[in-house]
Amino acid sequence: MLQTFDARTAPDQGPPRLAALRTELAGRGLDGFLVPRADAHQGEFVAARDERLAWLTGFTGSAGFCVVLMDSACLFVDGRYRIQASIQTSDDFGTLNLPEAKPGDWLAERLPEGGNVGFDPMLHTAHEIETLRKRLVETPVKLLETDNPIDRIWHGQPDPPTEPAYGHPLELSGEGSVSKRDRIAEGLRKAGHRAAVLTLPDSICWLLNVRGGDIPRTPVTLAFAIFHDDGRTQLFSDPGKFADLGPDPAITVTPWDGFRAALAALERPVLLDRSSVPFAVTQILDANGIGYVLGQDPCILPKARKNVTEIEGSRAAHLRDAAAMCRFLAWLDMEAVPGEITEIDVVRRLERFRVSTGALRDISFETICASGDHGAIVHYRVTEETNRAVQPGDLLLVDSGGQYPDGTTDLTRTLAIGSPTAVQRQCFTRVLQGMICISTVRWPRGLAGRDLDPLARTQLWRAGLDYDHGTGHGVGSYLGVHEGPQRLARTSDVPLEPGMIVSNEPGYYREGEFGIRIENLVTVRDAPELEGGDGRRMLEFETLTLVPIDRRLIDAELLTRHERDWLNGYHRNVRDRVSGSLDGQARDWLEGATRPV
Repeated sequence: MLQTFDARTAPDQGPPRLAALRTELAGRGLDGFLVPRADAHQGEFVAARDERLAWLTGFTGSAGFCVVLMDSACLFVDGRYRIQASIQTSDDFGTLNLPEAKPGDWLAERLPEGGNVGFDPMLHTAHEIETLRKRLVETPVKLLETDNPIDRIWHGQPDPPTEPAYGHPLELSGEGSVSKRDRIAEGLRKAGHRAAVLTLPDSICWLLNVRGGDIPRTPVTLAFAIFHDDGRTQLFSDPGKFADLGPDPAITVTPWDGFRAALAALERPVLLDRSSVPFAVTQILDANGIGYVLGQDPCILPKARKNVTEIEGSRAAHLRDAAAMCRFLAWLDMEAVPGEITEIDVVRRLERFRVSTGALRDISFETICASGDHGAIVHYRVTEETNRAVQPGDLLLVDSGGQYPDGTTDLTRTLAIGSPTAVQRQCFTRVLQGMICISTVRWPRGLAGRDLDPLARTQLWRAGLDYDHGTGHGVGSYLGVHEGPQRLARTSDVPLEPGMIVSNEPGYYREGEFGIRIENLVTVRDAPELEGGDGRRMLEFETLTLVPIDRRLIDAELLTRHERDWLNGYHRNVRDRVSGSLDGQARDWLEGATRPV
């Protein structure tokens, strides 16, 4: 399961591929081209065929955007990938940080006399192109639709995935597909929409109670769908992928090339998801005079609000995963020899422990195992070229998870290899305080992730520190490890609701030295009313993750009594819940790892 692909090692990446792209653009009369990380489904993880940004630039992060002109090229990334982008790309690609830098501003500055810049209309959202065009409306720069030139010059581009879809049973989903379709269709009728165009594979898989294997680490099958207000579903994909699911008169499967004609035949009004619908879809509807509303995918919120069965499944998956993690951590502490093990050794051993559960379908993302200064690269992925030995004095950051039929897990532990320094312990403890604050907060219904995000940063801010990523992302139920629309982030205005699962993962990163992140998954639930309260409905988090936090890195003098009580209570719960699944060395290790602070 170890990821070994590293675009930097390809002999013709970077400058030769950039030159080939420019030759192709010149032949089309274009002065530039936009290269997003996204595929036509706007997912975070993409099939090998759609890794165009990595193929061109060498950058393998999960978010980024490149603008290529005839005399310059720029890669735009957010704070998570600033260091990684500078390491992975050649000097031919400049790097700028989003959101401070904007592609529209860069284009206006680089093409003051104007030019034609092409884009693939299936790989950009309508909102994205609209925003760019508004910025460029008073400039001579023109954005023009084109088929993708990279697909013309990428020799050996992988074929589209064709993994078969399979059913996700009622005992795991908690609600049948017919029931889901009935209530989503009712919502469309109430809103006055005749149909909704669905382009997010996780929404389609949730709605139909299917899973697949088209995307690495994410059990979805790639498809588009038109969902009608009477519950009929038109699927557009490779029909062979759905051959084993059995007939359903309300579901039809048509090859991909039937999507455009089906769009052109719709009756108005049509609901489109503002954040994910390809620009090409709006163009087809406009050309045929079909009115549409840019709103929200109607499956997004129902999918995010996990039902009782899904929450129970997540608890079971986390308990199973915790036992595997504790066996791994016991091995790391009691058997692994610093200086003789590498990051790759750690990744392989951890994946072996998860496989030994007998229930693992896949890891939920490529394991992040970052020792020493690699920890400051927020989404570092070890390769054969970057692999380093884990040395005494290192902090080892391990961010990993599993895909189990009953739930998706994701957790991060930062571990001391040898004796940590006072600075490392102080920074770790401030991160821990932020994680505890999120774990224990109660809040009135209606608040969003942006309202809670500052709570995780307060202790870091007091020390003049911060981190350049959100505090938490949504998590699916045996679906995407990153799931919207809920988040704990400054930019999230989506109210948190019972049943939503989010990560709680503050961090701190010191470039060239170390990285720290502590991550648990939590689920939103109703909070009991407190004596003396005014009766308003409050929410709180239930922590799902059951893995000890490294006590060696905690500066207990910085903790308040409340924080100390939470930590000791958490460790007591971990010991009580997990020890029965362990024996021998692992059980002894857990006993020591969960002693009171």
